[in-house]
Amino acid sequence: MLIPIFCKSCDDMINKLDKVVTSSNGPCELDIWPFVQNVSSDVLARAGFGSSFEEGKRVFQLQREMLTLTMTLFKFAFIPGYRFLPTYTNRRMKAIDLEIRTALMKIINRRLKAMKAGEPTNNDLLGILLESNYKESEKANGGGAMSLREVVEEVKLFYLAGQEANAELLVWTLLLLAKNPEWQAKAREEAFQVFGHGNPDYDKVGQLKIVSMILQESLRLYPPVIMLSRFLRKDTKLGDLTLPAGVELIVPVSMMHQEKEFWGDDAGEFKPERFSEGVSKATNGKFSYLPFGGGPRLCIGQNFGLLEAKIAVSMILRQFSLEFSPSYKHAPSFIITLQPEHGAHLILNKL
Repeated sequence: MLIPIFCKSCDDMINKLDKVVTSSNGPCELDIWPFVQNVSSDVLARAGFGSSFEEGKRVFQLQREMLTLTMTLFKFAFIPGYRFLPTYTNRRMKAIDLEIRTALMKIINRRLKAMKAGEPTNNDLLGILLESNYKESEKANGGGAMSLREVVEEVKLFYLAGQEANAELLVWTLLLLAKNPEWQAKAREEAFQVFGHGNPDYDKVGQLKIVSMILQESLRLYPPVIMLSRFLRKDTKLGDLTLPAGVELIVPVSMMHQEKEFWGDDAGEFKPERFSEGVSKATNGKFSYLPFGGGPRLCIGQNFGLLEAKIAVSMILRQFSLEFSPSYKHAPSFIITLQPEHGAHLILNKL
């Protein structure tokens, strides 16, 4: 189900890039960040909403605008009660939230009506979620069913968990490949060896060893979420420390990922060969690699994200070579996820 969706969305992006590059009659400098954001949004809208794809895409566009507005608020000093003032940003955020909820309720109610009428469930993330929740609601006392409000919040979470994180994995990987042409060449060669000139298929994706190593190293250097938090429900022993219940523990993921004690003196360098024998070997069994969290709360979208990135990287590299642009300004910015603050300017050459 997912592979055709990934291929369709990546094909659309590559066609758009091709038009821009072709019109320049040579090497073309562009900001690839908006293209990457759009392809991730496109993939998630198709996988998440299926036949309601266009409505889902509109919801994600609104959520992106909401995230952008939220990021601007983080740049100012906190003023108690500021969010209640009728500023343009506050009014726009309120309007966006209302439009998102209205759109999602329209989709959900239409799906629920069809489900109750006995129509087949759509084989997409929203359909699976609604079917599971509907079955729970039919149990005695409602089982563990969520309210419609909770369902709406879960669907909104699709965006942050599935679109933003996936877009960032792809954009940082493309930037790293542009900066490291030898690894770009290796990844391109592997993509041609595995897929030829045809569309990727599920059985062959597992053969992308070099691309997988590159993605793992990209996640090490630029994890989408740079810290995790855990609330301690009971007194906990951590090394020589005893942490009391009620404490919130912050795990600095990005610091752990570049800690020389775990990764060696070259911890800050891009070296995909670290992962040539897998994550366990690279970490020596230590809990030092957490791009998707860890333990029972491991991100459920990691396989989705890695699969999307493998296909996107392979398809892009078969069509274009990537060069670092002199106008690129390296400024990883973290508000909710780790993004390139000034975009991702690359020079593309059509192969």
